[in-house]
Amino acid sequence: MKVFVAGATGAMGRQLVPRLVQAGHEVHAMTRSESKQAMLREMGAVPVVADALSAEQVAAAVATARPDVIVHQLTAIGPMDFRHFDRGFAQTNRLRTEGTDHLLSAGQAVGVKRFVAQSFFAGYDRTGSMVKTEDDSFGATPPPGMSETVGAIKHVESAVAAATWTDGLVLRYGGFYGPHTSLGVGGEQTLAVQQRKMPLVGDGAGVWSFIHIADAAEATLAAVERGAPGVYNVVDDEPAAVGTWLPYLAEVLGAKKPMRVPVWLARLVAGETGVVMMTELRGASNAKAKAGLGWAPAHATWREGFRELVAREAARAGAA
Repeated sequence: MKVFVAGATGAMGRQLVPRLVQAGHEVHAMTRSESKQAMLREMGAVPVVADALSAEQVAAAVATARPDVIVHQLTAIGPMDFRHFDRGFAQTNRLRTEGTDHLLSAGQAVGVKRFVAQSFFAGYDRTGSMVKTEDDSFGATPPPGMSETVGAIKHVESAVAAATWTDGLVLRYGGFYGPHTSLGVGGEQTLAVQQRKMPLVGDGAGVWSFIHIADAAEATLAAVERGAPGVYNVVDDEPAAVGTWLPYLAEVLGAKKPMRVPVWLARLVAGETGVVMMTELRGASNAKAKAGLGWAPAHATWREGFRELVAREAARAGAA
């Protein structure tokens, strides 16, 4: 099949494009940067230069490629700042609203058969079970400071669901870790843990779901090739409370134990969003993705994945 990947040079694109090529697909990989064309060619793709926020450029790019499938992985995430969360995601929110609409419009014009889009697990409503399925309420009560970001994610999901002219699949990824992510070698979150700048807040009861970026790419490849339309949680097998995974990560990184701070202090420093992420967040179940996409993560849990991260960190230090 011809597959058009928007967001082909990000952390996901760098994992996904080679897998699509290896699986025998003709990949047209979109970037807004002229300088990244060589990298895309090296991955075996046909480079496409276009600004995702220009309806005309996206329409022209898709019309030229005439793909069977569009994969929407557009993001532009800035430094993590819980106190001003929506601000850091402002550009990504535009890509998830305007960019989604441009891709869908362009895809409908050429009769795209399948549309696969990126979402994120953290929008589940913070009531009831600590581990959610795709049938649970999503995005009705976003954490303070995340209303624009969750709203943009909901826009992706509702727009894809409304596109009845194609088979639309939405992948609610867990928190990425691994190469070129913020929780990878030298990544922002990794450094924060190593430098003891990511504290445990209150009881640390917020539940996070993770996914290795390579496993997320494998699930995306599966969604390109098979699976019924709908929403899928793409996460590993072990949703875990912050109070469980954060000390473990610090330990395997050889860092000091994370500091523990009371909720009132965290609220002053990180805002309400930071408190919610650490104490109230809900994780997600991957049962539907396993059954519906015929996929399972190679890194079954973040425990083994974090150990692999440390091995890579050690290898990098040894080579320096």
